[in-house]
Amino acid sequence: MVPVESWAWWLLVAVLLCAPVVHTAAIEFVMFGIGAGAASLTAGLGGGIVVQFVVFLATTVGLLVLVRPIAKRQRRSALSVRHGIEALKGAEAVVLERVDEHDGRIKLKGEIWSARALAAGQVFEPGEKVSVAEIDGATAVVL
Repeated sequence: MVPVESWAWWLLVAVLLCAPVVHTAAIEFVMFGIGAGAASLTAGLGGGIVVQFVVFLATTVGLLVLVRPIAKRQRRSALSVRHGIEALKGAEAVVLERVDEHDGRIKLKGEIWSARALAAGQVFEPGEKVSVAEIDGATAVVL
């Protein structure tokens, strides 16, 4: 049996630690994988097993302490961004055709939408600015 160099084991560990990121959003695995990659490089340069483990631990802990808080903050801010129809709620639009409780047309974020007024009896004339209260199917409900 041919002995495998320790750098190859570290490299295998690095790949295995980075693999779960493909299926999960756990960035911490990548940090451990980078630590294992650094240990692999240390082994390839001739560092002893103790030095390899020290490099692995120092790199991993350093990344967890320095990079993880930044990554969590970025992930949180990305989650707070509204997408789809949620991003349209509260947006300002311009009335193109008279909007009443039944129908009308508005220009919303560069697109023409069918619209209706939120309150019965409320009417908006062309050129007026309105605010989108909600999206009901393909119709903007405005106030």
